[in-house]
Amino acid sequence: MTASYPALRLRRSRATEWSRALHRETVLTPADLIWPMFVTEGTGVEHPVASLPGVSRWSVDGIVARAQEAIDLGVPCIALFPNTQADRRSDDAAEAINPDNLMCRAIRAVRAECGEGIGILTDVALDPYTAHGQDGLVDDGGYVLNDDTVAVLVDQAINQAEAGADIIAPSDMMDGRVKAIRMALEMGGYHNVQIMAYAAKYASAFYGPFRDAVGSGGLLKGDKKSYQMDPANSEEALREVALDIAEGADSVMVKPGLPYLDIVAKVKARFEVPVFAYQVSGEYAMIEAAAAAGAGDRDALVLETLMAFKRAGCTGILTYHAAHAARLLNARLQNG
Repeated sequence: MTASYPALRLRRSRATEWSRALHRETVLTPADLIWPMFVTEGTGVEHPVASLPGVSRWSVDGIVARAQEAIDLGVPCIALFPNTQADRRSDDAAEAINPDNLMCRAIRAVRAECGEGIGILTDVALDPYTAHGQDGLVDDGGYVLNDDTVAVLVDQAINQAEAGADIIAPSDMMDGRVKAIRMALEMGGYHNVQIMAYAAKYASAFYGPFRDAVGSGGLLKGDKKSYQMDPANSEEALREVALDIAEGADSVMVKPGLPYLDIVAKVKARFEVPVFAYQVSGEYAMIEAAAAAGAGDRDALVLETLMAFKRAGCTGILTYHAAHAARLLNARLQNG
């Protein structure tokens, strides 16, 4: 920069709305959003999640209706997470590979109703299916077994691909699972099924409401620090991302979101691959609590935080605010 005040007044370009729009560096649209949804048993069921105000568990028919709503709003993809009944949970997570499990029924129902009009992202991890709440199989000492877990994750991924999933998203953080899943998808003929790897998933304090929603919170024995990342580490995140890309991930994810925007920016700058972030349940709940307490305007908080993800380099954002944000963005467009 060679000019100086008053020859250069940076406020000139900020003086009017039309000028601010003209100079805006980052744009947020509904097409940047992925809407996470929780599936539960039954028909015509909506169970509000107490720790996630405004979020519910929906039976399969409700998920189909929400998927159609997403299409109408211009949200291109939904992410499905099952609330597995207690009697179908087990130490070996056998329900994860049941072709008629809750996840697979929801995938098939959305596909039957919506065709190719929306993308379906599915979570690959065992915590919704284990009796102990861990993301994998455990030994007698409670340690999560890596390779034994990967074998089940591969079967789970193929089960979901057969049901019609478009994006397989392994969130377990086991070593080597992306390569194993990619090889299985290729051998099974699922060449166009994408893998969005939870490449940098941290052992975070922000996941509590999610665990309530999928029914694993009260079951969890111990913690997940032996496989999810230490919040103090950033270079390790880059190593994790590099491994997942080399093993066949089409895109990578950073989770949680706002507390880790530095990781998003580093990953984007280093690898120049599609990078997604998950605005996780604790982040969502904090925004809702702030708005309820009068500490900020809800609409403004939602859009500002989502814009921050895009500015940091995100290709897209998984957020429970997806439908609300899409309505706000669509209204802005309609109002010029």
